[in-house]
Amino acid sequence: MTTFTGKTVLITGAAGGIGTALCGHFAARGAAIAALDRRDEVHDLVRTLLDDGRTAAAAIADIGDIAQVDDAVATLAAALGDVDVLINNAGFSEHRSLATSTPQSWRDDVNGNLNGAFNCANAVLPGMMARGGGTIVNIGSVNGLTSLGDPAYSAAKAGLISYTRALAMEYGRHGIRANIICPGTVRTPIWQSRVERHPEILSELVKWYPLQRVAEPDDIAKAAAFLASDDAAAISGAVLPVDCGLTAGNIVMSRELTLEEF
Repeated sequence: MTTFTGKTVLITGAAGGIGTALCGHFAARGAAIAALDRRDEVHDLVRTLLDDGRTAAAAIADIGDIAQVDDAVATLAAALGDVDVLINNAGFSEHRSLATSTPQSWRDDVNGNLNGAFNCANAVLPGMMARGGGTIVNIGSVNGLTSLGDPAYSAAKAGLISYTRALAMEYGRHGIRANIICPGTVRTPIWQSRVERHPEILSELVKWYPLQRVAEPDDIAKAAAFLASDDAAAISGAVLPVDCGLTAGNIVMSRELTLEEF
């Protein structure tokens, strides 16, 4: 099993569904968890990790505010040591269409989903450069690969792909690797609330997924741990869909075009 003993892993959006899985997965492999979120629930998460005998600390910040990020990262580094691995996981989607977007909402969504990742990387890169290495794993979305709604979120995630490649290209000479995971639908508490309103929603969605299921938060955590580990030492600038086959092709259209199941 890949271990991260002696490593400090900074995870943003730590209190969310994927964030909680990321924290648990890396902590179980020996990492000290620097949990960052804008919600107070991040302290509950860290208390749970500490009760389990893990090493962890929490900080609250809006990642879209670079001053808050710098202060939070400094606080976490003072408690746990400099960051070895950054998982830029925080993100949100609040405007499902262009028709419901405004100039201000567009700026806010792009700021939180793209600029926030820049702010967090900007805070840890000097330390990584000084130590001659580090790893950044950005959590993007299949929305950044094609049009699936949520236009501001999607544009930000597309930008995050380009930013990831720029990081890999410019900082590779310092021993710093950067990769991005693009999840499809993930069964998080956000989706659970939708299931409670519309119990058939996930069963309706899975027809688009060749594996006939949606991803679980642990699927994302396992992929992130691989990319952050020495097993991926030669991988940088990669875009990895973790989407149960969604972006492999349109299976629903294929079935309809061939007029048969395959």
